[in-house]
Amino acid sequence: QVHAVESGGGLVQAGGSLRLSCAASGFTISTYSIGWFRQTPGKEREFVAAIIQSGGSTRYADSVKGRFTISRDNAKNTVYLQMNSLKYEDTAVYYCAATGAIVTTYANLYIYWGQGTQVTVSS
Repeated sequence: QVHAVESGGGLVQAGGSLRLSCAASGFTISTYSIGWFRQTPGKEREFVAAIIQSGGSTRYADSVKGRFTISRDNAKNTVYLQMNSLKYEDTAVYYCAATGAIVTTYANLYIYWGQGTQVTVSS
C-alpha cells in the first residue's frame, strides 16, 4: 500500500512544543510536495503547512505562522512539523499528505495520506 505515516503526536501543555514526523510508505517522499493538515471532530480538514519537493518554498496557515515550522530531510525520506508555543486550539488529529502539485492548501490535490496522529494541548 502507498501511504504516508505520521508520528510524534501526544499530550503537551499549552506553551509547549512537539515535533511531528511524516514518512513515506511505498513512495519516495523527495519527489512530492508534502502538506500537513489537521482536523477536529465535526469540522473540515484544515490546511496547516506545506513544503515543496526541494524544501525551497513553504506555506503556512495564518493561525500557525511564527509558531510552526515545516522542514524536510529527503535523505531520510522524512518531513517534519516543529510546533512551538502550542495553544489549546491546536488540539486536533494531524495528517500529512503528498502531492505532485506545487505547494497548495487544497486537500483534494493531495494523493497519499496517512492515518493521522493525535495532538492534544492542555490549557
